[in-house]
Amino acid sequence: VQLVESGGGLVQPGGSLRLSCAASGILFSRNPMGWYRQAPGKQRELVARITRDAIIIYGDSVKGRFTISRDDAKNTVYLQMNSLKPEDTAVYYCKVPGPAPYDYWGQGTQVTVSS
Repeated sequence: VQLVESGGGLVQPGGSLRLSCAASGILFSRNPMGWYRQAPGKQRELVARITRDAIIIYGDSVKGRFTISRDDAKNTVYLQMNSLKPEDTAVYYCKVPGPAPYDYWGQGTQVTVSS
């Protein structure tokens, strides 16, 4: 299983970024996919999750600003991030469940929101 995130970078407050996570080695369309983030000194937290039936949940801090979506034909999950704030600065990770109790994670992509 391989998850490859891309799209991170430096953006000013109020700006937007779109993250992508390309998956291989799994039956993508059958799996829920999630975005998580970890800021320095903080625990990793859920950003957004989408099931195979497109049922979506968001972390409270990103509701109304971030949108998760998936393209099963491309084995890719996206995270559109709008109205970015400095507190959104973190490494963003893609995750797919593996054989319990394990999960598969990508290498992460850095998002920095700063003026």
